Amino acid sequence: MLLQQVAAGQHDARGRLAELVYDELRVLADRQLRGMRGQTLQPTVLVHEAWLRLLGDAVGEFNNRQHFLGVAAKAMRSVLVDHVRKRKSQKRGGDVSTGPLDESVAFLEAGEVDLLDLDEALRELEASDADLARQVEMKFFSGMTNAEIAAVEGVSESTVERGWRFARARLRSRLDGGTRA
Repeated sequence: MLLQQVAAGQHDARGRLAELVYDELRVLADRQLRGMRGQTLQPTVLVHEAWLRLLGDAVGEFNNRQHFLGVAAKAMRSVLVDHVRKRKSQKRGGDVSTGPLDESVAFLEAGEVDLLDLDEALRELEASDADLARQVEMKFFSGMTNAEIAAVEGVSESTVERGWRFARARLRSRLDGGTRA
């Protein structure tokens, strides 16, 4: 209901929405920053930057709470990637790499993965299969379960599971230095 009110231009609804979802957004930010070495971005800053992008870009385009959180995760990913690119472009403080971003992604736990490489791999996946890339973002960056993703996407849970296995293998190949998809 608050998402609809925000979409209708009720500015006081933005504040109520922020109060309602802030803790969840903070958990998403903590999850995305976990394991990042040399990271200067704090979870609170990540949430605030993502919030500005989120409400600036897609107000009114949310189907439900899970969809909103999925879009929020994408906004956080965008903030992180921009932050890492900026740091890498500076003379000092470059070479920021990440450790495991999420326990559900076993191939990332085995070694370090550069966030920019991961972002590029996800963009390549998105170019060939936008639905699958969106599902990966929901699982990977917002920690949604297969059942939650299935509900948001309007597909069966087994379809999400099959897609996740395929996407994980494809991302593993790409991040391990395989050919680009």
